[in-house]
Amino acid sequence: MQLSNAVRVGLWALIGLNLLMAFGAIAVFVRMTPAIALIIERNERSLEAGEEMLASLALSHAEQHVSQATRYRFDAAYRRAEGNVTEPGEPQALETIARYHVDAFNGNQAANRMTVDAISELTRINRRAMREADERAQQLGNAGAWGVVFMALWILAVTLVFLRSIRRWVIEPLAEIHDVLVVHRGKDRFRRCGGGTSPSREVKAVYAKINELLDTRLTEPDCLPHPADPSHP
Repeated sequence: MQLSNAVRVGLWALIGLNLLMAFGAIAVFVRMTPAIALIIERNERSLEAGEEMLASLALSHAEQHVSQATRYRFDAAYRRAEGNVTEPGEPQALETIARYHVDAFNGNQAANRMTVDAISELTRINRRAMREADERAQQLGNAGAWGVVFMALWILAVTLVFLRSIRRWVIEPLAEIHDVLVVHRGKDRFRRCGGGTSPSREVKAVYAKINELLDTRLTEPDCLPHPADPSHP
């Protein structure tokens, strides 16, 4: 049936758009969370390693004889950083650290400066990567928010079209039928259901049946006009 199909299609369209908006929002947040967590975990590991190496160098200058524990602490931190290369520029910084850190522990000031600069570069690279990851996450969040707004506007437009169709195909025909029946009970027994604004086939069929019923009632004896009473001029 034309009317029932239109209503069904409109309802399913609204349900589908709502589901699409919900799953779209979920997909955006599902993509954001793991990406941010992964980039923070990787870069945080390198930052911690850089801090450990700087602390070890600082302790070596405070000790008259560099202890094995301090060297082991530095080497362990270096190995963690070396096994966590995730950004461009990190291999060069690690290569510089590997080349000069032994002399730095032995008191060579130039080697110490080169080692510290390389560690600082390593941490700077990872901090920059974290900032870039944050910017990408913000862009993704903004895109997701605008996508939800766009979907909401689509839902609003479909809802307005659906309500307009319901008003045209259901509410207005029911109002027409109501008006005809009310007027028929009053003085105008010749009022009939009209075509309206292009009603559906179902509504036209209902109109025809109501008009047929009203025509039948009009031909009944009690509905015929009575002859004028001669006693009342």
